[in-house]
Amino acid sequence: MRTKVIMALSLLCLVIGALGAALILNKSAEQEKSSEFTVQVNRLIIFVEQHWTELQGGDTEALRQNSPEGMEFVVIDSEGKVLFQTKDGLSVNESQATMNFDLIRDVTSDGKILGKLLIHNENRDAQAWRNERLALLFFGMSALLALCMVGYAFYLRKKVIQPFEQMEGFARQVAMGNLDMPLEMDRENVFGAFTQSFDLMREELKASRLREEAAVNSRKELIAQLSHDIKTPVASIKAMAEVMELSTEDAEQKQTMQAINAKADQIDRLISNLFHATLEELEHLEVHMEEVSTDEIQRMLQEADHRHLVTQAEIPEGVVRMDSLRLSQVIGNIISNSYKYANTEIQVKGSFEKLAEIEYLALEFCDHGGGVPEEELPLIVEKFKRGSNSAGKDGAGLGLYLSSYLMKKMEGSLSCKNQDDGFAVILRLPLA
Repeated sequence: MRTKVIMALSLLCLVIGALGAALILNKSAEQEKSSEFTVQVNRLIIFVEQHWTELQGGDTEALRQNSPEGMEFVVIDSEGKVLFQTKDGLSVNESQATMNFDLIRDVTSDGKILGKLLIHNENRDAQAWRNERLALLFFGMSALLALCMVGYAFYLRKKVIQPFEQMEGFARQVAMGNLDMPLEMDRENVFGAFTQSFDLMREELKASRLREEAAVNSRKELIAQLSHDIKTPVASIKAMAEVMELSTEDAEQKQTMQAINAKADQIDRLISNLFHATLEELEHLEVHMEEVSTDEIQRMLQEADHRHLVTQAEIPEGVVRMDSLRLSQVIGNIISNSYKYANTEIQVKGSFEKLAEIEYLALEFCDHGGGVPEEELPLIVEKFKRGSNSAGKDGAGLGLYLSSYLMKKMEGSLSCKNQDDGFAVILRLPLA
């Protein structure tokens, strides 16, 4: 198809060149005709001068017989009287001849002007005919060019623009994740060489996605299997803690066994979540909101504080909306971080706040460690982000991120701040 278009354009160029050459040759012929016309005019003037006396006497036969073929003219004397004219309708005085662009030549004898020879301007009629012909020629050439341009535009639309739009739509579908729609192949358009490669890319992406989904499913199956295996030792720990709790008479040991037993229950519940989600896919962790008394928070603090570093826990009485399992997980993360990075006493202060017409219970966990640099405060709640004070300490940077995520799921919030003698984490839970 492209070869045919090139041939058509080449033929058009040849036609235009031929027309231009014809115009040039026509111009040359007109120049030769003009030279011949000048010779005939000179001969006619000489003849009129030689037979001037006869013309004045009314004898025009000799001039009529010797008039140049195809030349129309009028002879007038010095008084303006018409002595001879080849036909009617010609200019009969100098004024008319001037208006009609006729040729005016003097008829003289011995330097004396006898009259005028008014030669009709045939070139004017010929020029009007030529102009009309050139106008038609120009219109025809323009129409031909316009037709070729329209045809080429349709060609570009079909062979370039439409395939490009099709590829653009295909790329958009691939970007949106639709890998099931094949790209139709047309080797005739300019993108034909790429079409098959793009479709192969789609098929490879689809195969890659299937492999990725298979890997994810395999990982989830592995997590589920490991969770099942972990449940057995956890159950053993829980059983031993219950036995030791029943066999001891020491109150402190009983409290320790109770804490171990509660932690074993919490671990057992958290392991159940691993059947459905991983830490990299936190959006799969479900939250079930319920109305819970703040006394439950006191119990969570006692269970999470196995090192007994929480020396003060002032929580006002009330009812909040939360998920007990998730809040227990959040409190455990906060206290565990304080153990790891501060290793000081911890104070927990509770108060009621009203923000944007919503009432919250604010829980502030304060330790006496060194805190974190101010520029790192907005970052430590992001995924896999840790403060500069975490060097040499175990961790993956997921604890505060997980806690912040769960607080948002519970319609609350988590924020951090430095204070004069340490670091503080504030939890806000909506009141019921």
